[in-house]
Order: sequence, then C-alpha cells, then structure tokens
Amino acid sequence: MTKPLLSIHDLEVSYGAVQVLFGVNLEVRAGEIVSIIGPNGAGKSTVIKAVIGLVEVQRGSVEFDGRDITNLPAHVVPSLGVTYVPQGRIVFAQMTVTDNLEMGAFLQHDARKRREAVDSVFEQFPRLYERRSQPAGKLSGGEQQMLAIGRALMLNPRLVILDEPSLGLSPKYVDLIFEHLLVLRSQGRTLLMVEQNAARALELSDRGYALELGYNRFTDSGEKLLANDDVRRMYLGGA
Repeated sequence: MTKPLLSIHDLEVSYGAVQVLFGVNLEVRAGEIVSIIGPNGAGKSTVIKAVIGLVEVQRGSVEFDGRDITNLPAHVVPSLGVTYVPQGRIVFAQMTVTDNLEMGAFLQHDARKRREAVDSVFEQFPRLYERRSQPAGKLSGGEQQMLAIGRALMLNPRLVILDEPSLGLSPKYVDLIFEHLLVLRSQGRTLLMVEQNAARALELSDRGYALELGYNRFTDSGEKLLANDDVRRMYLGGA
C-alpha cells in the first residue's frame, strides 16, 4: 500500500483550558477524497486547522509527504503544496473574479504561469470566466464558493483542504460543487474536507472519518460508512 500523503497521529488540541481533540488519527492518500463528519463541536474543523497551522498542536503529529509539519507556521504551509478553502465563501468582495484568483497565486512570481493558472481555473469553472470582470461580492453564494475553490487551485496544490464546502448553498449549487469535487479527483487532485452534509460527503468520498467529542468514532470507506447502521442512526438522521 502506498504511503499516505497526509498522516495525523494521536492529535491533541486545546483552546485554552478546554481540550477539543483527544488522540485523533487520520490518513489521506494521493488521489483520494476523504471526509471528516460529525456533529457540531466534534472537532472537525479543528483537525484541519491543526494541519494548516491555524491552531497549536499540544500532542501528536502532522506529517505531509513524510515531513513533520506539526505547528508549522500557517504562512509556510501553502509552499509545501497544501491549500485551504475556508468555511463561509470568503472572497475579496471589491476585487474582480480574476483578481481574486491571482491572489491565490501569491507564491508564484512568474506572470506567465499565473496567467496559465487563471486560464486553468476558468476552464474548470466556466461560470467564473463569464463573470471574470465582475466584483466577487456581486456573485451568488454558489459562484463565490466556486471562486474560493478556484483560488485554492492557483498554486497547483498536492492537497486541497475544504471546510464545509456546501454550507449555506442552494440544492442546485450543492450539486454543482460536489460535481466539481469529483472532477477534481478525476484529474488526480487529493481532497480532504469537513462537511456537515454527511450523506452527500460520504457518497463521493473514498474514505471517511466520523468524530464525536474530539475522538475518532468510525473510520471506513465512504460506501461502508453509509451502510453502517450506527453511522446512519448517529450521523445521517437514520436515513
């Protein structure tokens, strides 16, 4: 079996005196979509924030491509090939779609390569090309999420981490976003996402991790987790 691209071992994280992760373990292999599911307060977003250096790890380790990146400063992580799509469709509202994308290529100093990256995103998201000169704040919620994902692709990352990509979107755009994630995987991208829409996330995931109160509760393929009666009862509303 190939070595994981991302490995999290016995991760413990606290916010002040309150511990929120208790020995969490997780792996992501190249070319996979892996989802983290669980109720509010389970520690899902804290796991990915620990990976990208937004929270301090008290114990345990985070390894990317065999390198220990535990508590690496957040501004260094993108240079390793890890990019992040935050929760809430965060875009630069007054800047155009094209300018927003170019902000995602802040480490790329070659203008030609930046243009190529922009063209690649427009090919992936034709709707963004149609709106390329519009202020990002004028886009719909679904279009802003496409823009946030496109911006994360600008550095041609080896791992894209997404926090609640379907949050607050209409059913139409939820479908579109998940379709785009499947296309990205078909192109060889590796994706790790936190997602409240657990059933939809597991449907498209190679593997999933269910957290509860900061602990690993279930780990299996997306297909097997969907078929697990306990998972269905506890995380999928019995559906």
